[in-house]
Amino acid sequence: SGILIKNGEALETAHKLKFMIFDKTGTITKGAPDVTDIVPVSKISHKSILKLAASMEKKSEHPLAEAIVNRAKKEKITLSDAKGFKAIPGHGITASIASKRYYFGNAKLMRDHKVRISSIEKQVHALESEGKTVMLLAEGAKLLGMIAVADTIKETSPEAVARLKKLGLEVYMITGDNQRTASAIAKKAGITNVFADVLPEDKAKYVKKLQAKGKVGMVGDGINDAPALAQADIGIAMGSGTDVAMETGNIVLMRGDLLDVPK
Repeated sequence: SGILIKNGEALETAHKLKFMIFDKTGTITKGAPDVTDIVPVSKISHKSILKLAASMEKKSEHPLAEAIVNRAKKEKITLSDAKGFKAIPGHGITASIASKRYYFGNAKLMRDHKVRISSIEKQVHALESEGKTVMLLAEGAKLLGMIAVADTIKETSPEAVARLKKLGLEVYMITGDNQRTASAIAKKAGITNVFADVLPEDKAKYVKKLQAKGKVGMVGDGINDAPALAQADIGIAMGSGTDVAMETGNIVLMRGDLLDVPK
């Protein structure tokens, strides 16, 4: 069945599980996001926004970064040289292009750098309630525009969640996305319990919190899921994921299909 169980203990614990936490990206969703919207705010073209964002993101390993760089490739945009690239976990990135400082990330990043975003908040919220992740681009303290990226959920996710609920488990989703985007995606998967705005290093803490109420299973596929997989009573790693996650999991699903979780 493509289910690798590392030891007998994992099998013994599995039937005692009360909670199942799914990481969002690459587990519930396909982890292959696409750019859906490019919205200029000041007098700047779509192309310039994409060029700046992709030039900054080409050094990043994030799936959302990949989506932006791929879109720029598709539009045959020549990227600029970005210097002083810095990733700010849970917020976004910053880099210099042609000696100007740019910031690209979420509302928190904009607030930290005194960028005013009140004029576009409504638009941002509308995109987020469609389950899209919105990233804002600023030059210094001046807002230039935004790019929205969407990651589609795997076809089998809703069915897997429904089966787990039938087995009497409480299902949770955990993500770094904000509450609006997270809730929109969780709803599509049939999940009502959502931990949103969670920084990668805090995932394990949320697992621990639930463990006070019963045994917890955690399903993930990424590097930043490894501590949470290790903290959980049962860590279930997706075989399509990173080696670190597969090393840490007690059970590995070789096919990366969520229906193998209830199985």
